[in-house]
Amino acid sequence: MANIGNKVYRQTQTKQEDAAQVDQQLVRLEEEIRKLKIDFDIFFNGSSKRPPLEARARLESSMKRIADDRNLTYAQRYQFNALVSRFSSYRELWRRTLKARGEDLV
Repeated sequence: MANIGNKVYRQTQTKQEDAAQVDQQLVRLEEEIRKLKIDFDIFFNGSSKRPPLEARARLESSMKRIADDRNLTYAQRYQFNALVSRFSSYRELWRRTLKARGEDLV
């Protein structure tokens, strides 16, 4: 009987650890979006020669990795969708700005 209770406790503990890990990934994702926005602002102001396309690709791959996670809670899914929406609006802004400058890199 004690073995069954112990198993339930371990399952609950691993779910809490998974949720905490996903929360940390979402915080990192938000920081990466903020840094990428700053990098693009620096590029558009002329301080940088090349747009930060590699950083954008890394961010998109980490977003895909999180999107594939089936263990997200509703709150985590809501926060993730808000971050994806923010990134999509920034990406569209960067694409239009690059197109207006005559650079077809994105």
